[in-house]
Amino acid sequence: MEDLAERRHRFYRGKLGLTLKAPITSYEDLAVWYTPGVAQPCKAILAKREKVYEYTNKGNSVAVITDGSRVLGLGNIGPEAGLPVMEGKAMLFKYLGDVDAFPICLGIQDPEKIIDAVKWVAPTFGGISLEDIDAPQCFYIYERLSREMEIPVFHDDQQGTSVVTLAGVVNALKVVGKKLKQVQFANIGAGAAGLAVAKLLIDAGANPGKIILVDKHGTLYRGRGSMDGWKEELAQVTNKEGRIGGISEAVKEADVLIGLSKPELITKDMVGTMAENPIVFALANPYPEIYPQEALEGGARVVATGRSDLPNQVNNALGFPAIFRGVLDARVRMVNTEILLAAAYEIAEYAEEKGLSENHIMPTLMDIEVYAREAAAVVRAALATGVAREKVDPEEVRRDTEARVGRFRRILQLMVEQGFIPLPPI
Repeated sequence: MEDLAERRHRFYRGKLGLTLKAPITSYEDLAVWYTPGVAQPCKAILAKREKVYEYTNKGNSVAVITDGSRVLGLGNIGPEAGLPVMEGKAMLFKYLGDVDAFPICLGIQDPEKIIDAVKWVAPTFGGISLEDIDAPQCFYIYERLSREMEIPVFHDDQQGTSVVTLAGVVNALKVVGKKLKQVQFANIGAGAAGLAVAKLLIDAGANPGKIILVDKHGTLYRGRGSMDGWKEELAQVTNKEGRIGGISEAVKEADVLIGLSKPELITKDMVGTMAENPIVFALANPYPEIYPQEALEGGARVVATGRSDLPNQVNNALGFPAIFRGVLDARVRMVNTEILLAAAYEIAEYAEEKGLSENHIMPTLMDIEVYAREAAAVVRAALATGVAREKVDPEEVRRDTEARVGRFRRILQLMVEQGFIPLPPI
């Protein structure tokens, strides 16, 4: 797989290119799209700034922003090495949500300068997706931008991961016959994703006292040292019994283990100490904390990973394209907790309708219908909580999303068939 990926990336020289959405059929068209005709929409926007959404692509544009400080499981590899990942993210935005996303890899890792850079480019975009920025600075950057900007800001490592993880947990609990508010969690990893997952689980009704988080120093508990403010906040409400130790201590009698950390941290013996019918989410990418076969041998009933070649893939791409589709269509000011919960529950409900089992708790990335339904659910939540600037009909958004995503896929297929996108050599 690694060799194939390298060859194809070299063959295409990346995955993105710019195309046009308006026709040029004559010399006169150029005068309409550019000078002198373009002056008229410029003056209209100058008179009323909100008209930028009517006359430009701002309303369907998202900036995918990283500093390259924590890219996938590769660490601090910098902006250039992180660009293939951001291009891939933008590709998924378009293919799954028909959202025009543009990778912007910043050559700076200073939080204040990143905040300034995002603000400077914001007039071009309808939304901002922060990606692969290391903790704890990612929390500060996200909170500042969310508070200070007029367009929605989304941090996929936090919000995206928490949405799809919650969806999977909801369905896994249904498979084993347990209730969210009653189960014990062992959350291994307390970075951006780990903390966000814990928070959304609590927002969804999990008992915070029954959640035990573990970082590289051990379990989080009140009064422990070596914690930043974000960990300290969760340490005040989680781990009610004050359990002290490492991963082994955290997983004892846990109903659900959620790994968002590093490969091979979990053993089947650890799984064997969990409660009856345990659930294991080993979500480290590309190599999980424990592989499904080993977890099953340890007694796990349901196992999920982040890998597409294993059952129950928990993939952020089930969340962010549809969330942004709904957010952009409703011109949402901010992505609030209600929107995140609505997206998670819609993903879970779609998978449940297709039939739940130990090996099927999530939709796949090719289930086009789930994105349309999720976008509509986002719009409903935005309207209900007053963060939508546009009073759009959720059902119309659902139909439109199905149509536009289907249309783009047909266009892509046609471009391949006609040779405009060449197939790579065998």
